[in-house]
Amino acid sequence: MMDAKRIDWSALRKDFPILDQQVHGKPLIYFDNAATSQKPRAVIEALRHYYEYDNANVHRGIHELSNRSTAAYEAARARAAKFINAKTAEEIVFTRGTTEGINLVAQSWGAKNLKAGDVILLTEMEHHSNLVPWQLLAQRTGAKIAYVPVTGDEGLLDLSRLNSLLTPRVKIFSMVHISNSLGTVNPVADLCDRARQLGIVTLVDGAQSAGHCPVDVQAIGCDFFAFSGHKICGPTGIGVLYGRRKLLDTMPPYQGGGEMLLSVEYQKAEFKPAPHRFEAGTPDISGPIGLHAAMDYLDAIGRENIWEHDQDLAQYAYEKLAALKDIRLFGPKTGRAGLVSFLLKGVHAHDVVTLADQAGVALRGGHHCTQPLMHKLGVESTARASFYFYNTRAEVDRFVEVIREIQKFFGQ
Repeated sequence: MMDAKRIDWSALRKDFPILDQQVHGKPLIYFDNAATSQKPRAVIEALRHYYEYDNANVHRGIHELSNRSTAAYEAARARAAKFINAKTAEEIVFTRGTTEGINLVAQSWGAKNLKAGDVILLTEMEHHSNLVPWQLLAQRTGAKIAYVPVTGDEGLLDLSRLNSLLTPRVKIFSMVHISNSLGTVNPVADLCDRARQLGIVTLVDGAQSAGHCPVDVQAIGCDFFAFSGHKICGPTGIGVLYGRRKLLDTMPPYQGGGEMLLSVEYQKAEFKPAPHRFEAGTPDISGPIGLHAAMDYLDAIGRENIWEHDQDLAQYAYEKLAALKDIRLFGPKTGRAGLVSFLLKGVHAHDVVTLADQAGVALRGGHHCTQPLMHKLGVESTARASFYFYNTRAEVDRFVEVIREIQKFFGQ
């Protein structure tokens, strides 16, 4: 791990070939990291090497290429366990991403354990990926959904309501670790502890946290934790679901197909233990290999260092934007994660993003897959700048300058 005081953050940009380009004749400033991160050469090279030298199907073969692929695939599982401090590699299920991980829990654990009258507890700041799967489950089972409220523009959870919400009817509490719309960092360890004392199963959506700060699922105390590779410098289409072994072993398969079976007869099948019972068919093999390289890359920098850098940039950007007139900022004033969401008075978020793009600044505009939260805040959309360790204060200065130019364009 690098020494935080000696890290040249600007130099790390050289590891990302995509950042060395111009967009519309202007140097690219990539501030859309909450949607997806860029990939360092180490990840690109790992993918290239696999396809040039080791490409073969895993587990079934006994030839050399299959052995190499299987070894690399399972090594990535062990690396993922280390990355989030799971007890064993058998607690790691490879998925397509956070979305599939949450759907797996809802459809496997949820369908088996929930019934009419039970309660699924969520928060009002959940991404659609941690909302719609539970809505579908509630429709099928007759369970109800309750929500921990959000307190206005500052975007904190109203924890004073938690005692009244954590009733014996609640069977699962599924919560986001870091809000992709607000930058709020939720106290997930405390929330999981309070739920566990009542025998409530917990799931943490770690899509915005796993690559930005140290994550220890044992310290958090959650039963499930899901994250996506593409948000932590890894490839798209690969994700990780952590589940406590004792829970995974009780859950029925999520899908049926090859590889997840011990034996098959015409009228019945016997399934492998977790995690393989949840990985039917030929898996994404290159994805875990690229993910392995990404996890190595991030931990060489040190996620505690990345976290400090991201928070510094977010606070710097927040203060710079707050100094502008006719701007509305969302999320906590301090202690926020590496993103800032905002609206300019009288200017649609999509217009802000379009004009920023012409200046070479990549932002995100819309409801950010948190439409109920937007409605709660009384808006349809926001513009969002989200940062990562390869971003700099100089880029933030240029971004704020572009926002001023947009305000002038609209006569503000």
